[in-house]
Amino acid sequence: MSARILRLIVIAVAAMMVGACGGSASASSPASPSAPIGGPVRTESDAVARVIASEPRFSGITARDPGLIGQAAWYEVTPASGVGAFLVTMRIGWGDCPAGCIDEHSWTYAVGPDGSVTLQSEAGSPVPSDAWPAPSAGGSVGADTGIHIIAEAGPTCPVEKFPPDPACAAKPVSNATVLITDASGNQQDTVTDASGQAFAKLGPGEYTVTAQGAAGFMNGPEPQQVTVEDGQVTEVTLDYDTGIR
Repeated sequence: MSARILRLIVIAVAAMMVGACGGSASASSPASPSAPIGGPVRTESDAVARVIASEPRFSGITARDPGLIGQAAWYEVTPASGVGAFLVTMRIGWGDCPAGCIDEHSWTYAVGPDGSVTLQSEAGSPVPSDAWPAPSAGGSVGADTGIHIIAEAGPTCPVEKFPPDPACAAKPVSNATVLITDASGNQQDTVTDASGQAFAKLGPGEYTVTAQGAAGFMNGPEPQQVTVEDGQVTEVTLDYDTGIR
């Protein structure tokens, strides 16, 4: 075997060994972490902002003031021990709140340092549509643009009374599927929660809101044409017919 051929064999073997080592290192390298959800959370205000971003209807809730009598809606923030995060409790009360509120509903969220939001617990009666605090001025809910849906069913009493009887007020329709169609025919759907409400984050434009039929109701609401403006939340009320006469 000539010296030239021997040199070529040695070079080829060396190249194969280098390639094998490089491939082994790449395979054992950890995957790059994904970007944090919503950015890092360092303060209580950051934590509250992440919770509101996950549920825009909380935008009208203010910090709890122990000295304020009759505060129906409030939030509290406490550090989550040992994890560098926060626990955020949101509470909404209604019904004679100057005397302490007859009913209430509360949610507790864990907000991680990376901005992740996890519901830890939830308790209380379904929240009536008129008990949710009003969004910030101008109808804006944080930085979101979209549609706030309220699904109600009525009548709930056979005879309308004057003055109106609170027991005969419209009832929330939960688990109702609502289709939202843009001007190009693209569709997305959302489902109402226990309080009969839902939020769909959308871009500015013209939309058709179509409620699907719900079990126990005679007729579903008629489709509605709505306009969504940038930075604004458009409210849509869907009226279901109970059939009570």
